[in-house]
Amino acid sequence: MVVAALPDDLRAALDNELGRFPESRLAQAVERLSKRYRQGDSATSPILASELDVAAYAGYRMPATYAALRAVLGEVAAASPGFAPKTQVDIGGGTGAAVWAAAAVWPSLEKCAVVEQTAAALALGRKLAADADEPAVRGAAWRRGLADATTAAPEADLVTLSYVLGELPERSRTQVVRWLAAKAGTVVLVEPGTPAGFARIRSAREVLGEMGRTVVAPCPHDGTCPITPGEDWCHFSARLPRSGVHRRIKAGTLGFEDEKFSYVAVTSAPVDRPSARIVRHPRKHKGFVQLDLCTTDGMAPGTVVSKRHGVRYRAARDAEWGDAWSTE
Repeated sequence: MVVAALPDDLRAALDNELGRFPESRLAQAVERLSKRYRQGDSATSPILASELDVAAYAGYRMPATYAALRAVLGEVAAASPGFAPKTQVDIGGGTGAAVWAAAAVWPSLEKCAVVEQTAAALALGRKLAADADEPAVRGAAWRRGLADATTAAPEADLVTLSYVLGELPERSRTQVVRWLAAKAGTVVLVEPGTPAGFARIRSAREVLGEMGRTVVAPCPHDGTCPITPGEDWCHFSARLPRSGVHRRIKAGTLGFEDEKFSYVAVTSAPVDRPSARIVRHPRKHKGFVQLDLCTTDGMAPGTVVSKRHGVRYRAARDAEWGDAWSTE
């Protein structure tokens, strides 16, 4: 499992911003927003209706979104070692977590843009980024807009859309996915790691495949997903350390939390995909390890790697959920 702490500059800026509001009010706003997100239906009005809502959202969701995107983009970089994006557009980007994550993965980034419908979220994102160490974050453009397939398609080396598909009306999702990929080099979509979130990612993957895009991650192939929604779901996890205020406004007791997510990344460039992906926690026994794999030939649950496999066995002992794996 990837451990993805917020960069020091972002953590300091976020803690400073949250300090403007009483923690009791932040906690109430977090509970209200959390309840709204758990409903899982499309939004008919902006969810972030006030500065307090935006601060609460940034406090409880920005660290988790950053952790998920940092893990996902790390896998994209591993499968596309020649990919060095200079431009990024993040649609529905809230306070900019995806821009921070991308800059942490690719020093090559020069120009980033965050497109978001809520003016207060844009204002906070710009404020948090003002003193960022990474020039691409510090100089990011913040534009008001929607995931709207009737407008000009985003044009960048990297286009990201995280935790937004579920907020869109179901009838518009296919058009939005096509719009995202129309002029993009690499497209990354992230949704909650729930059965419903996976179903949205699976559908988007099919649309992107019809457009001739190659899957970068997590899938080791471009064929039909072997997992049937309703029977199982493909998801992964990233661990993020909690700051004191983050823990308190979420009424948490642990110093960390695990963010579960589903995702797909596609490109039109060559990729160096692994032959398999570990899709569940490895089950480690005395003398052998069982791996649940998604492979180029479909699902391979309970694959046994024993001591007699030598180097592969030692690798399996160290392997974690979400890691790439070689079947060769």
